[in-house]
This record gives sequence, C-alpha cells and structure tokens, in this order.
Amino acid sequence: MKITRITQTRHRIPLDPPFLPAWDTRPRTHFDVDLVRVETDDGLVGVGSGDAMPGFAGNEDLFVGHDPRDLERHFRIIENLSFHYGRCWPLDVAMWDLAGQIAGQPVWRLLGGQIGRVHTYASSGSLRAPAELVELASQVAEAGFPAMKIRFQRPDWRDDVAALAAVRTAVGDKLELMVDCNQGWRMPWDAAEPWGLKEALAVARHLEELDVYWMEEPLHRGAYDDMVALRAATDVRIAGGEMTRELHELRELVTRGCLDVLQTDAVVTGGITGLSRIAKLAKAHDVAFTPHTWGNGIGLLANAQLTAGVASSLYLEFPFDPPGWTVDRRDFPLRAPIATDGDGWITLGEAPGLGLELDEDRLAKTRIA
Repeated sequence: MKITRITQTRHRIPLDPPFLPAWDTRPRTHFDVDLVRVETDDGLVGVGSGDAMPGFAGNEDLFVGHDPRDLERHFRIIENLSFHYGRCWPLDVAMWDLAGQIAGQPVWRLLGGQIGRVHTYASSGSLRAPAELVELASQVAEAGFPAMKIRFQRPDWRDDVAALAAVRTAVGDKLELMVDCNQGWRMPWDAAEPWGLKEALAVARHLEELDVYWMEEPLHRGAYDDMVALRAATDVRIAGGEMTRELHELRELVTRGCLDVLQTDAVVTGGITGLSRIAKLAKAHDVAFTPHTWGNGIGLLANAQLTAGVASSLYLEFPFDPPGWTVDRRDFPLRAPIATDGDGWITLGEAPGLGLELDEDRLAKTRIA
C-alpha cells in the first residue's frame, strides 16, 4: 500500500451575523476551513484540517510512494516541515485517519482507549454584557453541559470579574465555571502587554472567591517561573499551552510544574502522534490533558479521538456561543455536525479512522482559490 497523492483545498462560508471573538479586535465575517487529503493506491482517503500548512506545497514527494501506516516516519518529516515553514500537523491527523481506515478501527482504539466517548464543557468565545452572559449560561445548562468556560479580555479585568460574578450568582453550583484570561498569546495586530505575576495573582484571588475551576492562560506562554509561582500561590488550577508551537515546550510546561491543566491541540502542535506522548507524560506528572478545539469539527474529532484514546480527561472543549458561533457554522464541511447528548458527552462509536463523513456537495460550493 502506497500514498499516491496529497491535496489541499480551502473552503469558506460567510458569517452573518459576524462572530466577535474575545481574543481578536476584528469581527469575523467569514470562516475558512483548510482541508488536506491523503490518497492511497487502494482508494482510501485520509482527511485532516487545521492550519493552512504554509510552505507544504512542493513537499508532497516526501510522502508520496511511502506506506501510509509508517506513522513514526511521517511524524518526523512533518515535524521538520513544521519547524522550517509552519504548522503542518493536520497532515499527521490525516495519516491517523488513514491508519484507522486500513485497520478497520477508530483512532481511539488504535491509541489503546477503552471507552469511545468524551465529556465536554461548553466553551464561549465572545465578550457579552453580564445579562447576556447569564442568558448564555442558562442555555449551556439547559443543553446538559456540566461546565462552561467564560472569556476575559475587557479593558479592565475588574469588569471581567463582575460579568463572571453575575453568572455565578445566576447558576449557583449547577455549572462548573472556567475562565480564559487570553494572556498567553496575541493576534499579530494586538500590541497589548500580557499580565504580570502580581496582576494575575490579584485576578486569581477573585476567582477563588467565585469557585472557578481553572484559570487559563493568565500569563505569557514563556513565563515559566511565574506560572510555577502563581500555581503555588492560588487554589485555582492553572491551565495553558493551547498555541504552544513545539513539543519540547510542552514537555517543559509539564515537567517544570507550570500547569495543572495542559490544553494543546492535535491540529496545531504535534499531531495525534506527538500529543499522544505528551498526554501520557502529563498523566505521569498529575497534569490534566484537555485539548483546545477552537477550529472546525474535523479538529474537534481529532482531539476527541486522542482524548478518548490516551488521556481519560475530565473535560474536552466544545465551542458553543450562538448565534455567532454554532455547530452548523463550525462543522459545515461535515454531513452532520458533531453533537453532544443531554449530559455533555460525545460518543465516537466504532467507525474507522476519525469517523467523519464529508459533505462533498457543500465543499464543492464553498471551495475558493
């Protein structure tokens, strides 16, 4: 069995109303999905999606003619390409999709998992007035999610805390609440300085009073010593690592004791191959592994398969912020959007590979040059 072709396509839908992400000062008026497909000589096609894989075009010959099941070899080459050009990890996800199809097994089983389902939390993405945020929390509880993540990023963090307090008052103990401080990284045009240790600790004191489960990205992604100090000084769990670029940086976060919760993403760093190792390392250091999933449904499926296979995580992120961000928008490349049951679980089932089915008609209509 040999790889015969690798193709990349981009697909776009308009967003009306626009989506207003907390981490970006620019409204999102459209949503792009980049697909990579790996074809074999026996007709199987593996699919991955995430970053646009800049710099990959022209390097297809590094994989064509090779056995798709040689995952370790492909991982090494993808890691090299990602260092030289950009994040090419969706290709690793496509290789695992293929490996599962070849074996007739879901990825979570290939990884050694025993239960093919994951528990999710609702992850909001926008900043809302307190009353609107309370209404969203009510929708989250009605949908059966056990927990909800709330975004900070207002000009004054005290206003963030006030909005959070309104939600806690409204929901009581019906929902576990998490907070994303969005201090670990910035959009290219955002010149704001991240919080320092003292500011992060001041916020943490308020979060302790509001019984917040974790405090995500409260410091710059490279502030290792400050993360360790913050973690020691507060009862709130410290989470981070979602956009960290290199696997060795993730190992540093784990082994130095920077985090209680590691939130990296298979389509952003390491693929399923690399992150399966990081997840096991995290478990050995008593660090929870709960992947970031703010992309499209293919990335969500990849991280769900990974989580069910190796992590046994308490929660997996499930983006939920209607009307700006809905499952229909997020999952437009798929025949059916990924849904949770009435208790917040995603059941992956026994379909081979990632278990996805593309909506080829819609993909043809939304393809752009």
